[in-house]
Amino acid sequence: MTPATAPSVADRRVLAWLLLAALVVLGAGLGLRDPWPSDEPRFALVARQMVESGDWWFPRRGIELYHDKPPMLMWLQALVYTLLGNWRVAFLLPSLLAGLATLALVWDLGRRLWSPRAGLLAALAVLSALMFAFQFKRAQIDPVVTALITLANWGLLVHLLRGPRWGAYWLGCFAAGLGVITKGVGVIALLMLLPYALARRAGWPGLVHTAGDGRRWAGGALAFLGAIALWLGPMATLALARGTPEYVDYLKDILFDQTARRYAGEVGGHAQPWWYFVPVLLLHFFPLTLVYAAGARDAVGLWRARDPRAALLWGWCALVLLFFSLSGGKREVYVLPMLPMLALALAPTLVRVERARWLQLAALACALLAGGALLVAGGGGWLGLWPRLDAAMAERELAAAWPPIAAWIGVAGAVFLVAAVVFRAGRGVHALLAGLAGTWIVWGLAIAPRLDDSASAAAVMRRADAVAGPDGRIGLVAWKEQNLLQAPRAAVEFGFTAAPALQWQRATAWQAQAPGQRWIFAQAEVVAACVDAARATPVGKSNRRTWWMLRADAVVPGCALPQPDAVDADDDGGA
Repeated sequence: MTPATAPSVADRRVLAWLLLAALVVLGAGLGLRDPWPSDEPRFALVARQMVESGDWWFPRRGIELYHDKPPMLMWLQALVYTLLGNWRVAFLLPSLLAGLATLALVWDLGRRLWSPRAGLLAALAVLSALMFAFQFKRAQIDPVVTALITLANWGLLVHLLRGPRWGAYWLGCFAAGLGVITKGVGVIALLMLLPYALARRAGWPGLVHTAGDGRRWAGGALAFLGAIALWLGPMATLALARGTPEYVDYLKDILFDQTARRYAGEVGGHAQPWWYFVPVLLLHFFPLTLVYAAGARDAVGLWRARDPRAALLWGWCALVLLFFSLSGGKREVYVLPMLPMLALALAPTLVRVERARWLQLAALACALLAGGALLVAGGGGWLGLWPRLDAAMAERELAAAWPPIAAWIGVAGAVFLVAAVVFRAGRGVHALLAGLAGTWIVWGLAIAPRLDDSASAAAVMRRADAVAGPDGRIGLVAWKEQNLLQAPRAAVEFGFTAAPALQWQRATAWQAQAPGQRWIFAQAEVVAACVDAARATPVGKSNRRTWWMLRADAVVPGCALPQPDAVDADDDGGA
């Protein structure tokens, strides 16, 4: 394999256009909505408390230490807010930047391993995948860890296939370590070394061979552990120095319990069968799935030709799929880091079939089906033809917002259909990509902002603030992260993971100290047994939950709530 030269001016221009298109698709709507459950309010709240407290080593959710995830994403959000001073931008910007970085790395790897055209098509396949746009337009940890795993793979592949390039190798190992302190599964990037070792032992050509470089190889382990130590060293030192049970438990839980329990499927109710990811790869990676069959044929040919690129790319994807399939806990997003390498493995196929008539017709058919479905759904909603859907929107307090939302859904469908008419059968792929891009832009600019009051807690917390009046204080019971995050004034809370019965006991005692000024904001379904509903003040619904504001006279004297289990820290509570 001939080493890739530096990208030409034309190549850089292609990359610029690719990143501009990604910026429009992924960035549409940035700053127009608040964080939405399940995870976005949690991370934004932790990041905000980092900024307000100045303690960046020990994330907090309210008064409790938050030990479910390492702090990397929260650090990035807090840093962006420190620079820009806008939380609506800060909570989403790390995902956007991670998406741009991931696409640039895929483009560059495709250019180095195959050709500039292969790099472009692989990057477009990643950008157009349903899971990619959906996740990278959200503020979860997975976009950042995907970018870091892709960077790690970039460094390893450049060294192993185009090397020796020791700097790239060490960078890859360092990025894998950063992936670990972002989300423990960042270590999966290093699985790339296993197919390399097997292919090298089998004598496959084109792999880096080094003699007497044991120290340099060991430097990768030092880079990996050094990245982890950037967080672990100061955090563990401070936790042990403070020495309280709270900090010792934090250290033990985040280092051992959380990752192991999640892998075993013991947290969050995510236990799934071993084949769970098969439909995910088919549906969530669409439209890349259109070339799976052709790609399998090409992969067999490359394997028979002992092409090391096929061994490393396909081998790593297979190991990642096996790793997550063996886990008891599974969620669709777990295989997101696999998407960039899968697109690169399929890059030769994308180049070979990009003008094939069967692919153009299949893509055109998908565009027509998607456009027709969206147009019917949106038009019917706008005309009031779907009573059950209308009732569901009303139940979520979206009765007034639903007609314009439905109209915009119809607009997204029209984009697909217009693109199909413009590009026709000869460029069906262009029609499908244009329709997908238009849909994500419509979602970000027109639909998501109209869903914001219901999907977030913004409207409910504004009403609660108005009920409390200028001198009132609000205490939260059975609350969710979005309630504390989006409260217009500082609120009092009594623990998040504490059982609601204990929260209620603490809240009523707190309220009794100043009953004329103190209100309890509570989830109605949880506290109803101890509330005189006639005296409660409803403040609306969000995330399928009803919320009340309670003065002291609405609280049943001496009433204690039942004692359920403590709140699961990963309770979704989604919209």
